[in-house]
Amino acid sequence: MKFTASKINQFVMLKLPSAWLCGVRVKAIDNTECEVGVTHRWINQNPFRSMYFAVQAMAAELSTGALVMSKIQQEGKQISMLVAQNKSVFKKKATGKIRFKCYDGQKITEAVQKTIQTGQGQTCWMTSIGTNSDGVEVSVFEFEWTVKLKS
Repeated sequence: MKFTASKINQFVMLKLPSAWLCGVRVKAIDNTECEVGVTHRWINQNPFRSMYFAVQAMAAELSTGALVMSKIQQEGKQISMLVAQNKSVFKKKATGKIRFKCYDGQKITEAVQKTIQTGQGQTCWMTSIGTNSDGVEVSVFEFEWTVKLKS
């Protein structure tokens, strides 16, 4: 099965319903990058009339996690994945249409290949940058993904 935006969105609807209800959707994915969009609405706002930080985190994590899932699926091996740590910086109120983009597909490719070659778990920091429709950065998220062969 090829990973496509629509197939990932079906997965989100079934397995991550809170993200789906908040409007988190994959817009594009390929071997090196993934773009996830979410629009500020009543259901995902905080009391200050901007997007709640957890909704931004869901969208940002999906932009990195979809790349991880894609690499694991391409290898055809039983590999587990888990977020070990995350960091975030909020720079501007998130209102309107927000896009989270991750360009770290090559990093996770190397980590997955190394865990297959060595049998040892690997970690990989991946970054997702959120921008508004004017191209202004609203937040930056970093996720430390761990991958290891299932025994």
